[in-house]
Amino acid sequence: MIRNLLLAIGAFLLLAFNASAQRVCASHDVLEEQLLNNPLLREKMEEIERQTEDFIATPAGVRERVQVTIPVVVNVVWNTASENISDAQIQSQIDVLNQDFRALNADRTNTPSIFSGLIADFEINFCLASQDPSGLATTGIRRQQTSTTAFSSNDAVKYTAQGGLNAWDRNKYLNLWVCDLSGGLLGYAQFPGGAAATDGVVCDYLYFGTVGVATAPFNKGRTATHEIGHWLNLRHIWGDANCGSDLVSDTPTHNTSNGGCPTYPHLSTCSGTPVEMTMNYMDYTDDACMYMFTAGQKARAQALFVSGGSRVSLLSSTGCQPPTGGGTCGVASGLSATSITQTTATLSWSAVSGATSYNLQRKLSTSSTWTTVTGLTTTSYSLTGLTANSTYNYQVQTVCGATSAAYSAASSFTTLPTGGGGCTDTYEANNTRATAKTVPVNTTFTAQIASASDLDWYKFANTAATSRIKIELTTLPADYDVRLYRGNSNTILAVSENAGTTNETLIYNTTTVNSSYYAYVYGYNGAFSNTSCYTIRVSLSSSNFRTDGSTDGEVQELDVPVVFENAAFGMFPNPANEQITVEVPMEADADVQVTVLDPSGKAALQQNRVMAKGDNQMNLDISRLSNGIYFVEVRNGKSMSTRKLVVQR
Repeated sequence: MIRNLLLAIGAFLLLAFNASAQRVCASHDVLEEQLLNNPLLREKMEEIERQTEDFIATPAGVRERVQVTIPVVVNVVWNTASENISDAQIQSQIDVLNQDFRALNADRTNTPSIFSGLIADFEINFCLASQDPSGLATTGIRRQQTSTTAFSSNDAVKYTAQGGLNAWDRNKYLNLWVCDLSGGLLGYAQFPGGAAATDGVVCDYLYFGTVGVATAPFNKGRTATHEIGHWLNLRHIWGDANCGSDLVSDTPTHNTSNGGCPTYPHLSTCSGTPVEMTMNYMDYTDDACMYMFTAGQKARAQALFVSGGSRVSLLSSTGCQPPTGGGTCGVASGLSATSITQTTATLSWSAVSGATSYNLQRKLSTSSTWTTVTGLTTTSYSLTGLTANSTYNYQVQTVCGATSAAYSAASSFTTLPTGGGGCTDTYEANNTRATAKTVPVNTTFTAQIASASDLDWYKFANTAATSRIKIELTTLPADYDVRLYRGNSNTILAVSENAGTTNETLIYNTTTVNSSYYAYVYGYNGAFSNTSCYTIRVSLSSSNFRTDGSTDGEVQELDVPVVFENAAFGMFPNPANEQITVEVPMEADADVQVTVLDPSGKAALQQNRVMAKGDNQMNLDISRLSNGIYFVEVRNGKSMSTRKLVVQR
């Protein structure tokens, strides 16, 4: 009788906890404590914030895009056997991270239409480390039994001397500690800029991964997603204050945190009564009710991995690579989908040293069940019987004899819709400058922008004999634009941004020879067509291409560098409402172009004028521009300078 009574009380308490459980994250409190104890930390974080603001202020089409795979070491610190979670539970958490940060999670389709256009693929992947700091093979999982029955947010779990485990080098690894946290705490993270010894994320063992002892309503791995968001410099969506700021422009202002699963639409009482983005990973809602990051949040995270970023050293980490000489099986990489039709696709991946075979899994993005093909002895496989106009996820596992690697981060592709009109794009994947495909010159070829996130980078070289460059885009199915870059510089050498499906022609008459010119083709405001290709031609010539609209004869144009004095320009008033004046100091006479760009990088206003040596002024009528942030770009063909403009009425 007493036993039954105790069981009943236990069941009641468990139900009561599940009905009222509230997410508790100590990241902000830990930060406040660190700032109090270390005055230099505030200065360091302000420096990181300035670098982040500069990155975000750069037009999206100009920014260097970075795709990074972060080696993860999971430090399991346990007192009781149930706290010593399984490898399977750990792997389930890594799988969730690779879905959530790449916007491959199936539940993202639950996002209301008002926010669905903001969903962002962070282009950040995670792998369990294959190589430890000493260069030896590892599974990426460390285990330490402790006499400590529970830890708090005081960072003791991060020190072996205090019953935990010391961190691995934070410049090469993301440290995740899993332990029993006291006081209902689900987890906490250290923001960029803090001490190396404590850098990383801590999660309670009951709220880590999706299997094993993972406990509802926090059993879908979103605690680690939320905390790693902090580690990537994201704040709570309510800014840890009533109607506070999370420093992100595309998230609505929240009163405070939201718990449970709020009914949509959940209105804020802050200024303007916006609909709150309760499904954002940086709120406090239950795991099943958070399923998106925004483009603005992505920009903050991406700023950490570009030159000068706080976590850029992770780009050169070898933690995901097995040590030379074997010991573990390397994770497959270089996944690509080509020859996509309504019902077929060819999947390929890079060969892994020591591999004896590969296993391939694929599924509809809306499904939770994978279809597996085992024993593949080549690095490609053709799929058939697919459903038209559907997105598929796929991943590859390397098998090295008796040893198998973890599955790769999942990639995706979308089959063509029924009704014909499809085309084959042989140049994917080429979404970044680093993955640009070398293309033939003086040859017409076709390619495709198949989704809103698809970008096309092409690489080519000119010669001393044929140095002048012309790039033509024709048969455009949507509003596509093209820019020209050289080497790793973010300076735009030339651009063509006609509206709609008007053909684009970009001309750059130069005598500078380089083996790494890049043509960058993108859809304006995410324009794309997964049914039609566009046509592109890169032409080289020994004589200058005409820039006056005609197509025959030669024109003499000198490629003479003329620089702005002090590489800058003046602009007033700012903020402005009807008109701005741009002051341009010149060291020589030259043709100058002044462009007002909207936040997407699209030209909203443009003027060209020949300016004389000395000080010059140009007045621009901005009365037709909507309120918001713009970027004023002044260039003379060889130099460019950009300043932020606020239009406010």
